[in-house]
Amino acid sequence: MSEIEENTQFKSAIRAGIPQELPPAKAYSPETNPAPKRKNILSTEEKKLAVRNALRYFPKDWHQELAPEFASELNTRGRIYMYRFKPDYQLYARPLSAYPARCSQAAAIMLMIQNNLDPAVAQHPDELITYGGNGAVFQNWAQYLLTMKYLSEMTEEQTLHMYSGHPMGLFPSHTEAPRVVVTNGMMIPNYSSQDDWERYNALGVTQYGQMTAGSYMYIGPQGIVHGTTITVLNAFRKVLGNNISPKGKVFLTSGLGGMSGAQPKAGNIVGCITICAEVNPEAARKRHEQGWVDELIDSLDDLVNRTRSAIQNEESVSLAFLGNVVDVWERFATDAIRVYLGSDQTSLHNPWAGGYYPVGLSFEESNKLMVEDPAAFK
Repeated sequence: MSEIEENTQFKSAIRAGIPQELPPAKAYSPETNPAPKRKNILSTEEKKLAVRNALRYFPKDWHQELAPEFASELNTRGRIYMYRFKPDYQLYARPLSAYPARCSQAAAIMLMIQNNLDPAVAQHPDELITYGGNGAVFQNWAQYLLTMKYLSEMTEEQTLHMYSGHPMGLFPSHTEAPRVVVTNGMMIPNYSSQDDWERYNALGVTQYGQMTAGSYMYIGPQGIVHGTTITVLNAFRKVLGNNISPKGKVFLTSGLGGMSGAQPKAGNIVGCITICAEVNPEAARKRHEQGWVDELIDSLDDLVNRTRSAIQNEESVSLAFLGNVVDVWERFATDAIRVYLGSDQTSLHNPWAGGYYPVGLSFEESNKLMVEDPAAFK
């Protein structure tokens, strides 16, 4: 297929929105760094409501086939992502001219949405989660398809209203008005506990879009690397004084996700030895491949030896340890390796659903316990 033919098909798919014919089912793939299964928090009646809410996007003659499929997704994944409707074309930020748009602002927004869902950028791309464990662009793939369709039709005198991933429609406005108005995470304060968030997300009512996932403006670790660098530099100045170099000094932290992945690069800029623990191998490998961290190490013995070598040679280097940071702290204490700065940038806002992982359990064991016995996980 030529590039022109491929782009023509891409534009046609965007304009179509929900396809006219029901696409074939797609198997859940564990190879794309999937989001952990969310805990089973809905009652039987609430599960029925969640499926009804999901079916509202589709013709009634599809409901008989889709209802059990969505119910199965809800039971096995904890959410209804509608994997069947994930588009077959690749998701990445294309040139503006590649998008079927009636105004340049709409094309730019489509570019930003696809950047947030690019597998090279997103934490859990198949579940439409960009970063932070639950920072979602949309709740499901039907919302993505409809939103892209609306954007392809929008003029400079219209505004698209988004409500937790759900496109409410195009409304008349004017050229100086925003092209998109986005709200996420709308909750009543008296009903906004962690379980409430989980429940209404599972129902398809609201989503936690974080700051830049659900508003389509995520730019990866580069967005905070400058602030992280300044923070680490000033922390070293506070510990060492202004005239002592951080070369050969250890900065121990954790998290190599979309935002926390800035830490190793910040440490390199400062000039220290950065050791960053990450329990998710896929996240660590992604940051290494993208150049955010220098070396990957999966053995505590190897980490100790490499750290001692870096201290002796006063290196400026960043090391990613594939494992739990608690193990590193304990081993460094045993082996008398001095840590000058300690930090953490894992997802504290989401501790029981992928943000924190207990020491002593593997990544896979933790994800299983998180769902099967949430009380024990805590």
